[in-house]
Amino acid sequence: MNLAYVQATSGDGDKPRLPGSLHVNRRLDQWLRIHAEGLVTITPGKVELGQGILTALAQIAAEELDIAFARVRVQAAATPASPNEAVTSGSLSVQESGMALRHACAEARAIHLSVAAQRSGVKLEAIRVEDGSFLGPEGPIGSYWAQADDALLACEASPGSRAKPPAARRIAGSAAPRLDLPDKVFGAARFIQDLRLPGMLHARMVRPPARRARFTALRDGALPGDARVVRDGSFLAVLASEEAIAEAAAARVTARAEWDAEDTLPESAEAWLRSAPGEDSVVVDRTEAAPEAAATLHARFFRPFVAHASIGTCCAVARWEGDQLEVWSHSQGIYNLRADLAKALRVPETQILVRHIEGAGCYGHNGADDVALDAALAARAAPGLPVRLLWSRAEELGWAPFSSAMLVEIEAETDAAGDIVAWRQQVTSQGHSSRPGRNPKPTLLAVEHVADASEIPAAINPPLASGGGAQRNAVPAYRIPRLQVGLRRITAMPVRSSALRGLGAPTNVLAIESVMDELAAKAGADPLAYRLRHLDDARGQAVLRAAAELAGWETRAKREGIGMGIGYARYKNSGGWCAVVAEVAAEAEIVCRHLWIAGDVGEAINPDGIANQYEGGAIHGVSMALKEEVRFDRRRVTSDTWEAYPILRFSEVPAVEFRLLARPEEPPLGAGEAALAPTIAAIANAIHDALGVRPHRMPFTAANLAAEMDAAGGG
Repeated sequence: MNLAYVQATSGDGDKPRLPGSLHVNRRLDQWLRIHAEGLVTITPGKVELGQGILTALAQIAAEELDIAFARVRVQAAATPASPNEAVTSGSLSVQESGMALRHACAEARAIHLSVAAQRSGVKLEAIRVEDGSFLGPEGPIGSYWAQADDALLACEASPGSRAKPPAARRIAGSAAPRLDLPDKVFGAARFIQDLRLPGMLHARMVRPPARRARFTALRDGALPGDARVVRDGSFLAVLASEEAIAEAAAARVTARAEWDAEDTLPESAEAWLRSAPGEDSVVVDRTEAAPEAAATLHARFFRPFVAHASIGTCCAVARWEGDQLEVWSHSQGIYNLRADLAKALRVPETQILVRHIEGAGCYGHNGADDVALDAALAARAAPGLPVRLLWSRAEELGWAPFSSAMLVEIEAETDAAGDIVAWRQQVTSQGHSSRPGRNPKPTLLAVEHVADASEIPAAINPPLASGGGAQRNAVPAYRIPRLQVGLRRITAMPVRSSALRGLGAPTNVLAIESVMDELAAKAGADPLAYRLRHLDDARGQAVLRAAAELAGWETRAKREGIGMGIGYARYKNSGGWCAVVAEVAAEAEIVCRHLWIAGDVGEAINPDGIANQYEGGAIHGVSMALKEEVRFDRRRVTSDTWEAYPILRFSEVPAVEFRLLARPEEPPLGAGEAALAPTIAAIANAIHDALGVRPHRMPFTAANLAAEMDAAGGG
């Protein structure tokens, strides 16, 4: 197994290193089971979020076992039956879970072939596998199904197993139909929102009128049907046998509840970032010999808070049976959620079972974990009965964690030839991770509202070696002799922040790629040529050239009100490569008309899935670039409707062309987040090409661009 596949993890440090999550989940029977009826069940700890990961993992298993793809079943993750693979995030699922499964299945194959050789007397090297059947020189000698015995895989994996070489792979590397799509296309009950259990009650939250408010009283009044109020301190919910009754009851209780509320939110996110208390750190400080600077460029970029804005609102089901809690959740990290539920409810983790069920999809830490605690608290009032709690649209847009607002300031120096000799970058942001299970204190929303309340700790930034948070992609990919990057993490958290697709990468890449365009213009160079002359990464150069070729960059013609721009990044500077060319039209608002994308993720397990991820990430980037901004007054988030927080509509989706640079011999990398940041940067550069104004503030709305023009003296 190529050691580059190994994802560094903690634990079992004195044991031989195993690939990916297998290193800390070493038993083979944690990963797969072989059934006598001719099927294989794999049991990964990563979860389906709409990114198609379960399909890719099934392909890997089928490939290494030499069975038909249709024979593989994937069991949804649950505690404690599944391997603890922490969180499905960071575009790491193939590297962590995929490589673990590749190794585990390769070893399972070797074990079964060894048994077949011993029983038949056929030499091991003379046996081949065809769709699970074992064939010797004289014909069939057995099969996985005939040897199905859980005891065979009840052992730890060993480092000596060898997966197939790239040239021998047939299933991994080919397009495969998504396992999760048929139910979704035909409307089957697959999502957590669809789950119905016998005797189920429905719950709705009653939210306070401010981010910080204390419940004081509830005025008397009748409630509809069998609805009743559940209260724990300032945690307020209603329970009813029917969803419509719970909905109506929540509206009545909201109107009658009295609160002692405070002003806690800043008047301006940008001004607040400049003055709020924080911790300073150095991301990189490098000095090499370089020519003297001949010119200096200063630039400052701002991105507001951004919401996940999942179309399907967050939901959970919980049931207490005695002191045992069972939770059905679309969390990205079921073990981490279990840890925080245990802290919040003050019960041992062993008394909590969390089962994953798909939600409507989300890239990052949305309200899925929060609503699980909401449901658990509501369910305590109805022992033995399952309680389904669904968030409203206002809760989804107003109470889930946001991606932090960010400031990025750059000072770049060039020599007489226009080449970069020095670069100083300062990033200011709240932290980008307050996921559950990573802090001694629980980080779930309701812990600040219950009677025995605790304050949610400020979000952290993972270290750069783990991909970083606010500092993600803050280190330019280009050749720069003198480089300084600093980070100021804001330690106050009036607006709760956590992970959202890309974390700090969208703002950092926007800033870096905008400055690269501006430096190219000052040097009299084409933006593509200027990047190539500063980029030493051959794979980066390849995706830039491929995107430019797709877009016809070299032959583009200047058209009034139309602009083309380019953006590039390697996600986290260690993940997938991506280059994007965007075409925009300056109408009443900026319209993104076309995207040309080139990507490189090494070995592509499912090329069709890779294309889905690059294209989906790019479209998300268009929405974030042109429309999205969380708004608030001193007490509450006001952008809690689709009218106040618009996202890209289907009618506004640009045409997208994608080219995957196939590298089956290279280790596989994730694709889910690679295209988001380069797309935003490409749109910004296209706007400058169309209008002559350099966007420094997201989103790139007509109002923000007009303010940029006014600031630049353009009218």
